[in-house]
Amino acid sequence: MSIAIITGSAGLIGSESALFFADSGFDIVGIDNNMRAYFFGDEASTLWNRQLIIDRIGKSYRHFDKDIRDREFVLELFKEYGSDIKIIIHTAAQPSHDWAALEPFTDFTINANGTLNLLEATRLYSPEAVFIFTSTNKVYGDRPNNLPYVETDTRFEIEPNHPYVNGISEDMSIDQSMHSLFGASKVAADILVQEYGRYFGLHTACFRGGCLSGPSHSGTKLHGFLAYLMKCAVVGTPYTIFGYKGKQVRDNIHSADLINAFWEFYQSPRIAEVYNIGGGRFSNCSMLEAIRLCEDISGCKLNWSYKEENRMGDHIWWISSLEKFMQHYPNWQIQYTVPELLREIYQVNRDRWQVEISE
Repeated sequence: MSIAIITGSAGLIGSESALFFADSGFDIVGIDNNMRAYFFGDEASTLWNRQLIIDRIGKSYRHFDKDIRDREFVLELFKEYGSDIKIIIHTAAQPSHDWAALEPFTDFTINANGTLNLLEATRLYSPEAVFIFTSTNKVYGDRPNNLPYVETDTRFEIEPNHPYVNGISEDMSIDQSMHSLFGASKVAADILVQEYGRYFGLHTACFRGGCLSGPSHSGTKLHGFLAYLMKCAVVGTPYTIFGYKGKQVRDNIHSADLINAFWEFYQSPRIAEVYNIGGGRFSNCSMLEAIRLCEDISGCKLNWSYKEENRMGDHIWWISSLEKFMQHYPNWQIQYTVPELLREIYQVNRDRWQVEISE
């Protein structure tokens, strides 16, 4: 029996992982207590997606409505499955800059202590398993804002002769910059994942994501850029752009493309690896460009406004360099562009969003 333990299994990346690895012959053990609803309200609940997973996977899926901060539960679960656990995909997190400042202890204990619980359980009971952690580009803090940029009509762009013109690589320092409390808690988890690899020889990887997106995203105001933007366009919710003239740039990777990267790593795992991962030069957009795309795809005019003050620590420009990962795993290729990603988000969710606002 091959077990995949997936935390945050009803979320965007967790659910995509559950479906993919179930289709690949794994039994799935999902851990998800719908904390997203606690963070962001009922509109961000993942219960709808949990039910879809249960319906799709059936008897090969076992769900635990538990908290990864519960060390006793985590240890007992790993002890039960032991060497049958082949991969751990850790996606559970408090994911918002702004929310972290409201409850710093909650943020840190979920992101850092919860990760430590999972790593220690892996070391004790499943040391041959592959441990994949969904980290974040926020571990670099606001250091990317020191790069030299050129302003165009719709976006900021890095100077064309800069070494990072094809994306920011893993050699950027994470030190001496402002991270937000969320960024700091994810740094702690990221370093722990690396350390358990180096110190104990575990097969671990930190995937430092840009914007992760897809049709299963329960997008909300404080988290879920593209999904929430499209939802606002469809249902008429006002949207606010914070700072940088709306020209801040994000790369966006479809959840399916990310899980394919996880699969490549699982098949040929390494120790204590770190990868920047996102849409790269293939899939990126500014806020203004994303708004135009949402309006074109949905046929709806977005009701948006602008505030001059940017969010603290927010990036002016982030495009991931995919070079390191593609050197290690040349079979992997990104498939989805931003327009394709937004079109799928719209097609899959428009009817559900309309039902939500009518209830």
